[in-house]
Amino acid sequence: MSTRAQVRFATREDGVSFSEHPEKINAQFYVHSDGYPEGLGLDIAKSFTEYGKIGAWEIEDLDTKHGDLEYIYYVWQKPNDTTWISIFEVSWEKHCLHCGSISGGAEDECIFVGEPHKLLKKYQENTLDTETNPKYDR
Repeated sequence: MSTRAQVRFATREDGVSFSEHPEKINAQFYVHSDGYPEGLGLDIAKSFTEYGKIGAWEIEDLDTKHGDLEYIYYVWQKPNDTTWISIFEVSWEKHCLHCGSISGGAEDECIFVGEPHKLLKKYQENTLDTETNPKYDR
């Protein structure tokens, strides 16, 4: 079973919280598998801290909605400022499986907000030994 995710890029703006979904995004990508923080989250952070490459991303139209996402990531950037990352665990009660629309009910939970090196510190400590579980081999 795949762990699906979306990565969205947003501009850092005064008054916009990193722990809430922003109204405006600049681009988004769909990731069909390994979208959990110990997988995709580490890949995103490493791309900033170690200049790593990320594969298997599909560029999407900004209006594309998915009803099967488990995580949504935001990469917050602004010229001459640090990059921050937010990770939301998607609430299945809130997202329509048929059209991807968002309705009332449970809120998506923001499970991480911070700079890439903080994401690495938090989620690398949570990964399993790669010899016993190769899915975490990054």
